[in-house]
Amino acid sequence: MGSCLICGVSVTGRICDSHQEDVVFDFRGDSPHQLVPNRFYRGTVDGYAEFGVFIDLSPGVTGLLHRSELDRRLESLEWEPGDDVFVQVKGVRDNGNIDLAWSIRQAEREFRGVLVQEGDTDRDPEDDAADDEAGDDAADDETGDDAADDEPVTQDAAADDAGSTADAEPSDDDEDVDEEGADGEDADGTDAEDDAEDDAEAEPEPEAEREHVAVEALPDAVGEDVRIEGEVVSVRQTGGPTIFEVRDETGVVDVAAFVEAGVRAYPDVEVDDLVRLDGEVESRRGEIQIETETLVVLEGDAADDVRTRLEDALTAKARPEGLQPLGGDEAVAELGEGLLDAAEAIRRAVLGSRPIVVRHPATADGYVAGAAIERATLPLIREEHAKSDAEYHYFTRRPLEDPVYGMDDATNDVTRMLQDRDRHDEKLPLFVLVGTGSTVESEDGLGLLSVYGTDAVVVDAAVADPETRESVETLISPELADVDDDLSTGALVASLASAVNDEVRADLVHLPAVSYWADAPGRYVDLAHDAGYDVERVAELREAIALEAYYQSYQDKRELVTDLLFEDGGDLAAHVSEQFREKLETEIETASANVVAESAGGVEFAVLDTDKYTHRFDFPPTPLLLDDLHRRNAADEPFATVGIGTDELYVRATADLSIRDVAARAAEAAPRADVSTAGVREGKIEFLSGERDAVEDAVIAAVAEQF
Repeated sequence: MGSCLICGVSVTGRICDSHQEDVVFDFRGDSPHQLVPNRFYRGTVDGYAEFGVFIDLSPGVTGLLHRSELDRRLESLEWEPGDDVFVQVKGVRDNGNIDLAWSIRQAEREFRGVLVQEGDTDRDPEDDAADDEAGDDAADDETGDDAADDEPVTQDAAADDAGSTADAEPSDDDEDVDEEGADGEDADGTDAEDDAEDDAEAEPEPEAEREHVAVEALPDAVGEDVRIEGEVVSVRQTGGPTIFEVRDETGVVDVAAFVEAGVRAYPDVEVDDLVRLDGEVESRRGEIQIETETLVVLEGDAADDVRTRLEDALTAKARPEGLQPLGGDEAVAELGEGLLDAAEAIRRAVLGSRPIVVRHPATADGYVAGAAIERATLPLIREEHAKSDAEYHYFTRRPLEDPVYGMDDATNDVTRMLQDRDRHDEKLPLFVLVGTGSTVESEDGLGLLSVYGTDAVVVDAAVADPETRESVETLISPELADVDDDLSTGALVASLASAVNDEVRADLVHLPAVSYWADAPGRYVDLAHDAGYDVERVAELREAIALEAYYQSYQDKRELVTDLLFEDGGDLAAHVSEQFREKLETEIETASANVVAESAGGVEFAVLDTDKYTHRFDFPPTPLLLDDLHRRNAADEPFATVGIGTDELYVRATADLSIRDVAARAAEAAPRADVSTAGVREGKIEFLSGERDAVEDAVIAAVAEQF
């Protein structure tokens, strides 16, 4: 038993439960599961990611301080790798991942005490000083001739002896030896040349060249000295060693090189260099790492051999064997070559340690499509990389508030990718745009990406324009392939995801049915039913995803979406979908009471003032509300729904409309309104607010002409 260092109460250890958060701990353990939730710990900044900061709590024990836990924007943090910081441990997951929280106290003096946590035991840091003093006393006692005789001569001692001899005055005999040496003979009368030959013969044989070991075989070589050859895919500087990620034809491994704490080792080695390294294989917190002894950049034929080997292996592994559309969808099969190209690009990015950024609209269909690629890709990243947090470094899904990939979104992406390149020496990412990026409204955003030479894949089941082919590497759309069928982007991308990773195919079979708001094709309904998802369950998933897609629409909500779509037993989706229905019904009731009926050119119109009669900053979003309102009110006769706000409007119709033609005709009728198409997919038109009435009349007339 001991006493709490703050209140003095008797405790087992050094701090009572009520004062756990008043002190800061220096962690000296080797397992994350030894950490105590809610305690504050001293840590060292390891590096940044777009979702937060990695903090080393001890060698091999690293946690994530997520950006959502900060009291400021991540970009405004002035921490540098190697800086000492203070964080709170929120919890440790079963897989060892550590969740950290922000500490407003960022100086030791702001805590009421400091303790050392040695594994599962707490102690006073003054114990270290006492142990050091005791060790010094023991060393002082161990003196005398016997001890001196037993001690081996150290390098420093030898240098001292040499210095003493050099300081002594030379004797006559010494001078004679020097003279004899000048004549080419040693003191014993032998030839110096003969001695040199003898010395050369006595030198040890050079160490045998180490055998190359593949990265995938390293777990079986822990404790052994190995040699690997490969490509440097990233470099990051920690508060201790420099960490190089090196990829060979079988996988990626971390290679630690240490010169001095926080100092860049091998500063001439850069990303994309082909290297050969020797080192010892270690297992740190269950992860394989090589402690490097030598690391050299390969050139000439040696580099060409490694490059060819990597490229051949990459090509062989990247191309899927074939495409098997979910539900046997023939329309998807007709797009098979393009989808295989897209799948190969994604797999090649994983195998080449290139980050992947998925962009999709913040809609139910968009989230289903993005989540399908995520579900297929993350296991491949985990398999390829030894580090457990690699999936956070190499895969990002960023929803879009609008279905257009505009300059604002592209600027954000370019800024982040350049920061990651400069901060962490990461490769430029592959961008995968699903349900967006296929129309000319996205041309400027795609153009900005292309300036930096980034590759982009676009998959869209709705509208697509041929002009975008010039801005992206791969573009897949039924619109451009003369495939006429009712496909959703979620259905198209789910089949793509099964080609990326066939092992998750069973996880994806219900997604196409979830992606349709109405009239899902029977083949997909049956597929979901066979997997245990009846019509009611599919509807709950769709509604739950739609609601969660709206809130914090700019966040991927990876874990929540995974729980809903793949791992929910039913309670979560049912609970969230109930909120969806309540909120939607309330808005529909208000909107229906304020719809103005109009008629033009034989077409019936329902016009809603979305500024006055919707909650613009609460669920549901205007496009979803108008979709549902139109489905409920549309009859067989020509019918259209128009929702008009301050400077934008949306059109829904029972006929196939060209929203661009509608916008063009309206621009002619209201020339001062600066009418333009803002989103073909969602039927959105923008205009100057001062010309709102003129635009409303012009759009209604233009829609009537297209029936």
